[in-house]
Amino acid sequence: MFAKKSAPIGTIFSIVAVIVFFLFGLGSCSNPSTPAGHEGYVYEKPRMFGSGGYQGSLQGPSNYGMSVLRNEVINIDMRPNTYTEKFRILANDDLNIVFDFHAVVSIRAGTVKAVVENYGGEHWYERFVRETFRTYVRNAVQKFDSGELKARRDDIAKEVTIKLQTYLNATPFEVKNIVVGNINYPDIVAKAVEKKLAAQQLLSEKETQKQIAKKDAEIRIEEAKGIAQAQKIINSTLTENYLQHEAINAQLKMAESPNHTTVYIPVGTNGMPLVKGLK
Repeated sequence: MFAKKSAPIGTIFSIVAVIVFFLFGLGSCSNPSTPAGHEGYVYEKPRMFGSGGYQGSLQGPSNYGMSVLRNEVINIDMRPNTYTEKFRILANDDLNIVFDFHAVVSIRAGTVKAVVENYGGEHWYERFVRETFRTYVRNAVQKFDSGELKARRDDIAKEVTIKLQTYLNATPFEVKNIVVGNINYPDIVAKAVEKKLAAQQLLSEKETQKQIAKKDAEIRIEEAKGIAQAQKIINSTLTENYLQHEAINAQLKMAESPNHTTVYIPVGTNGMPLVKGLK
């Protein structure tokens, strides 16, 4: 029988090295992916060799593909998002006003590399936009008295929009819209406003009553004028002869009444008593 020869030690070591390298390479493979509405910043995180760094970008939804390099991805949401800031600001008349300010901001397509490397990546808003945005809002609001803010909210939003657009003009970020949210006044202001509205309502009612009284007076004046005019006309036609004629006619009608006997004693130089008895 022939003795079985063992494999050389070098050969065994080579085989083991190949297996270890294969397993290491398989474990080092990656397949970065990016969801819809996002752009992915693909970079290599070096382990034992290589400089690593930016490898490319992904337009979601997509994946980078299997790679023996240890690639990773930072996904940035490129869609318009609303960023809300809450404020408590002293207005021009030294009253604290509480309100919200909403900014809708998006990121321009194809700029994910700049966003990650120059503007803080996923935290771009907090690092690059937030404090500037808040400063613009404070400066715009503090120009007005508290009572003007609700009426001037569109002007304030317009001013902040123009300033923020100018600030972000050369960056990947784009301002879509800015809106002033609910404005809440201190209790003392709210009560003062209620009293003012109540006083205005009462004043309006008094003014209405005044107009009604004025119209009533005008009506009475016109009625008095009518009565005076009528009396003037009557007085101009009531002569002594006319009155005597009317008195005699009245006496005749009453004397001819079958129900009773009436004796008239007219007053005047031409008056004559009329007597008529019952049958």
